[in-house]
Amino acid sequence: MTARVIVADDQAVVREGIVMLLGLLPGIEVVGAAKDGEEAVALVGELAPDVVLMDLRMPRCDGVEATRRIRERYPVTQVVVLTTYADDDSLFPALRAGARGYLTKDAGGDEIVRAVRDVMAGDAGLAPTVQRRLLERVSAIAPVPARESPPDGLTPREAEVLSLVAEGFSNREIAGRLHIGAATVKTHINNIFAKAGVRDRAQAVRYAYQHGLIRPPGTNVT
Repeated sequence: MTARVIVADDQAVVREGIVMLLGLLPGIEVVGAAKDGEEAVALVGELAPDVVLMDLRMPRCDGVEATRRIRERYPVTQVVVLTTYADDDSLFPALRAGARGYLTKDAGGDEIVRAVRDVMAGDAGLAPTVQRRLLERVSAIAPVPARESPPDGLTPREAEVLSLVAEGFSNREIAGRLHIGAATVKTHINNIFAKAGVRDRAQAVRYAYQHGLIRPPGTNVT
């Protein structure tokens, strides 16, 4: 399935370069380009893209505020941040605003395609360095000791899926490790979100750490 994408970046040379790169990638169709957050929000309303590749530091309306507005007004459209910055002050506000992916501008074409496909499939499209930073930040919270039974009515299989989500595995990777279908993984994740009262994978990771559901290193999945 071809992903319809809008690019938002205030630097014309960068914006045009990203549009040109995306035009060479399989499964992506660029339907619009915006020079700031205000224009990005307007284009989403007009063109209804699948994904917006969003820069963060832009005039008039920055990428975090634009992401918040898009997710509130047009929840079908996903946002993948594409920025120079991977510091905490950039990363966490963007994720809280509703971004489902976060890449830095040194990402290659394959990584961009993978992130776009991941967010369209309901996964998180995070660069490996960003994923590690997120896990480091969450793991700094003192976890609850491992418990004998899962909390909030989670089944043992749902707890197992959640632990793999927290370790950064995509739905497809979880399906392969547990020898189940991708649709089954998605059903488990929807059940986990409902029972745990979380709305996205970032909150699910935090929940897993807080409730002691992370498997100890070296534990094998059966």
